[in-house]
Amino acid sequence: MARLNYETADTLIYDPVGAHRNATRAVLYTLGFRNIEMCGTLDDLSRIIKRVPPDLALCEAQGADAELCNMIQTMRQGSSGHANPFLVIIVTAWEKSRPLVTKVLNSGADDLILRPFSTNLLKSRIDSHAERRKQFVITHDYVGPDRRHDPNRAADAQLFQPPNSLKMKAKDGLNLTEVATRLQQELRVAKDTLTIEKLRRDTFQVCILWRLLQEPEDTGTEANLSKLACLARSIAKRCREIELEMALQWCDSIIAAAEGLHFGVDRNASMHILGQGAINLNQIVHPDLSKSDHLKAIEEAMTMIKARDAAAPVGEEMLLDKAAAG
Repeated sequence: MARLNYETADTLIYDPVGAHRNATRAVLYTLGFRNIEMCGTLDDLSRIIKRVPPDLALCEAQGADAELCNMIQTMRQGSSGHANPFLVIIVTAWEKSRPLVTKVLNSGADDLILRPFSTNLLKSRIDSHAERRKQFVITHDYVGPDRRHDPNRAADAQLFQPPNSLKMKAKDGLNLTEVATRLQQELRVAKDTLTIEKLRRDTFQVCILWRLLQEPEDTGTEANLSKLACLARSIAKRCREIELEMALQWCDSIIAAAEGLHFGVDRNASMHILGQGAINLNQIVHPDLSKSDHLKAIEEAMTMIKARDAAAPVGEEMLLDKAAAG
């Protein structure tokens, strides 16, 4: 097996503690990395990965884990202007608590390493992402490595191999021009996959929220209305990016209906407009299915939700994704 060569790989270290940044840099240098940039604030981290995305980012979670994980999640969703939402990200932390692990896993980061780590451990983890990086999965609220162990997972959500410039440089041995060309080609395909699958998931979620708002016993009306409006705006933004103009009017209708329900303006009329917008939007994104097919899928998902109404919110999202993928 050919030895991995990290000499041309661009690496970014984010750590608010200067001594720790330098220590991590020293370890990376030992492993053969030479193009290493460092920063000590989340603002600088965000600016750098938007401006010139590295091949590998090592990000310290201690002290601002929620902010860091939100930043990674937003980047993975492909909705904040990042040139490469798929760069390899390893999060480091000094304390391995369950809440922290959950946040990191849900953010879409590739890995979590507990400090202090050995040179051999870091090398092993980086090598694995250069040679055997996990496929990515797209669900309603998550984009990142597929960590599920369900043997039927391929039927639940679409998997794809994310662009990996670290592999192109370290394993494939491509020069910088070749990397730039291949990366742009793979990014174009991956971003299209992300956009289409997110639209598919999000429009189905709009339909589920419409049905939930019809339930008299639902206690999450305000939260669902807020989520509905946010989803409609996100869908509209993606539709503009791919010039799917016919969907925009229905996004506007959904937002208007959500506002009407929020302010108590003619509930029956608002629910009618909302239902019409949700179904039509879903049909635009799923043109291969009939209206009856869409309604059947929605009712099946509602049955699953009602059967597990005591489940955690994350479990409910997984149900919605399974129903949408079916």
